[in-house]
Order: sequence, then C-alpha cells, then structure tokens
Amino acid sequence: MDNGTAIPEYEEGDYGDYSMSEPCHNIEVRQMAAQLLPPLYSLVFISGFVGNMLVVLTLINCKKLKSMTDIFLLNLAVSDLLFLLTLPFWAHYTASEWNLGNNICKFLTALYFMGFFSGVFFIVLLTMDRYLAIVHAVFALKARKVTFGVATSGVTWVVAVMASLPGIIFTRSQKEGPRYTCSLYFPPDQYHLWKYFQTVKITILTLVLPLLIMIVCYSGILKTLLRCRNEKRKHKAVRLIFAIMIIYFLFWAPYIIVLNLTTFQSFFGLENCISASRLDRAMQVTETLGMTHCCINPIVYAFIGEKFRGYICTFFRKHIAKRLCQRSRVFQRDVSERTTSVYTRSTGEQEISTGL
Repeated sequence: MDNGTAIPEYEEGDYGDYSMSEPCHNIEVRQMAAQLLPPLYSLVFISGFVGNMLVVLTLINCKKLKSMTDIFLLNLAVSDLLFLLTLPFWAHYTASEWNLGNNICKFLTALYFMGFFSGVFFIVLLTMDRYLAIVHAVFALKARKVTFGVATSGVTWVVAVMASLPGIIFTRSQKEGPRYTCSLYFPPDQYHLWKYFQTVKITILTLVLPLLIMIVCYSGILKTLLRCRNEKRKHKAVRLIFAIMIIYFLFWAPYIIVLNLTTFQSFFGLENCISASRLDRAMQVTETLGMTHCCINPIVYAFIGEKFRGYICTFFRKHIAKRLCQRSRVFQRDVSERTTSVYTRSTGEQEISTGL
C-alpha cells in the first residue's frame, strides 16, 4: 500500500524489478494522493455505508430473504461493507504514514481482500442464478432454494478467505525510509514467484473467469428471452444483474490491466523510469476508480431495480417515516405541555401579584 495506494502493493525499492543505477522516485504521485484521496475515500465511505446498510435492512425487513437471489444480494452488500470499513484507514494512510501497527495492518488487509474477492464471486453467483431461473426454469424450481443459497454463500466465503490468504500472510507494517508502510513483502528468494502468482490469481479470479461466465450465461439468457418475448418480468430481473456485472468490469478491469502491466514490465518492454512513472500514475487512478465501486451497487438497485425501489419506499414508510412522525408528535405534545405549564405559572404569579 505504499506510494499512496489503497491495495497492498509489492515492495522492492520504489517501483519493482527493472535494473537501473538509480532508483526512480515519484514523489508527485504520493503528494497528489495525500491531498485528493482522503476526502474522496471519506465521501465513498459515507455514501457506500449508508447505501449498503439500507440494502441490508430492506432485504431483511421487507423482502424477508425469501429467495436465493435475496441471499446473494445480501452477501454482496456485506462484501461491500467489509471493503468500505477499510477506507477510512487507507485515507489516513495516504495522508501521512502507517502508524497503526502490524496487527491492524494485517486485519484491514484481510477485510479488504475478503470484501474484494467475495464481492466478485457473489456478482458471478447472481449471474448464474439468473441463468438457472430463465434458461433452466424447471430445474431452478428445485435448486433455487434459500437453504441452497445459504450453503453456496458459506462455500463462497471460504473460497474468498483462501484466495485472500497470500495477501494476508505476506502483508506487514515496517519502516521504509522515513515512513512506515503497510504493504506486501514477499520473501526475497521467492519474490518474483509470489508476485507473479498474486497478479495471475487476481486476474483469473476477478476478470477472466467472471468474463467467461458472463458471456456463457448471458448468451443462453438472450436466446431464451428472444424465444419468449412476453417475459417482461424476467427481462427486468436480468437487466439489473447485467448492469451490476457490467459496472463491476468498468470499475475494476482498468486496474487489473494496469496491475498486469506493472507486474510484467520486462515482458511488455516497460523497464524504464518514464514507463514506471506513467504506470504508477495509472495504478493510482485505476485503483481509486475501483475503490469507489463499493458504493455503486445501491445506486444501481435504486435506478434499475423497480421492485427494489418499491421495497425501499416501503421500508422508509414503515420504519423511518413512521418513527419520525411519532417523534414529531411526542415533540409537539411536549412543547404543548410546556407551553400550558408556563402559561399557568405566569397566570398564577399575576394573580398573587395583584392580590398583594
């Protein structure tokens, strides 16, 4: 997580593997990050936390988690919340240095990677859920049960933890020059092996596999919907999940591409200071774009999911508006009682005064 980045990055000098007599230093990127990222991450944290908590409360109170889709949507919101909880700490880190110790560094890295991987996995599961519901409707009636959704979610979290383990194990806090960092430090004798493995793993699990699954699933869905054009309800449900998937790729694919370019600099002929400096800037921009994704899904639900929008309105009427009205009535009653009490006392004082 050095150089102002939010994701734990690889430490070997300032940029990595290319051999040069003098290491490249890009202080401008770090200074820019220190100024821009703390307020941006704070805004993303506030909006994302409110939005995803609203999704969680709506799913539990209004939809009652009656379907496998609801279970996956709930877990997706929890994944985003885990990711969001780390943002205030990364904001503090980019503004100065890491001064929260090694244990907090590892714990937040674990939350970050678990939220990141599980979020992608649940988006993929939502896509597969739509595929089963539309293309294999008869089988889906038996398979798409709440219990199966809970079991699948449990397995998904286990896989997310396993995928996060290398990042958690090799992340630590230590002093680098004048400041403390919280970053990935691979063993020197296996540095390239682990660095390549980490990048390839992220690329396969969060870009290649989701893209292949999306192509296969939505090809089958499209064929089925073209044969049954009167299925408007199913079409709307597909539109919501499709939007979630596409937005994920728009926000995270640029970062994953730049991560590969940075990791395999020698393969792409980018082993020079100018290219490294450009990649560092690109990493900062694309990574920041990806970090903002965790507050987007609730906005997608509000604008595209008509039924979900209705559930949110119902939740507001039943819980938020009702309580506000009750508090307003209590407040008005208290004010009325205080006014009557003051009026009575003042009247009594006037009578005593007149009597004297």
